[in-house]
Amino acid sequence: MAFQQVPNTGGDGRFLDNFKGRMSGGGVRANLFEVEIAFPSVVLPNGVTESNLTDKIKFLVKASALPASTINPITVPFRGRELKIAGDRTFEPWSVTVINDTDFAVRGAFERWVNYMSKSFDNAGEVNPAAYQRDAWVYQLGRAPMQTAIDSGDSIPVLRAYHMYGCFPTNVSPIPLSYADNSTIEEFTVDLQVQYFEVYNGAKGIEVV
Repeated sequence: MAFQQVPNTGGDGRFLDNFKGRMSGGGVRANLFEVEIAFPSVVLPNGVTESNLTDKIKFLVKASALPASTINPITVPFRGRELKIAGDRTFEPWSVTVINDTDFAVRGAFERWVNYMSKSFDNAGEVNPAAYQRDAWVYQLGRAPMQTAIDSGDSIPVLRAYHMYGCFPTNVSPIPLSYADNSTIEEFTVDLQVQYFEVYNGAKGIEVV
């Protein structure tokens, strides 16, 4: 069979200008994000208010991710073949990487939160999930259009918001110490379990998932 060349009409995405036309928003930037985490009031370090901790979280969380979920397939054998049907949906743990400030406010809150659930010296702890589980949010931010930013002074727009329910930390990472580490700021990672999440178009606006 002879090969037939497909005519190039200019509208099939093979040209850079066609690609540019599909990127009218300029693409989403991984470094434009913001995180909010609610803490149980009993775990706040001494002298740290909830609003102060919330403000610190927004600035000191240097890395995170939009949350993930998985639908596990159920495989049903049939006459030498396999039928795959949708099984239960599970929600992956969500992680944040935090810059450590000299007051240890954020790390102290997470350490108290873990100890609230399971005390280090006798394994006692809060057993009521409503008492130790809290919600968290991660916002994907966008770049404000030049004209909008200049004319109205609008803040950076929220493109998408993820509201994660029933979160609690299961791992607070160590902070390495070293004489040879001269020019870096400490940071640590926290893994939080997530019951489920909802997705919004904009800041807590219209639910899309």
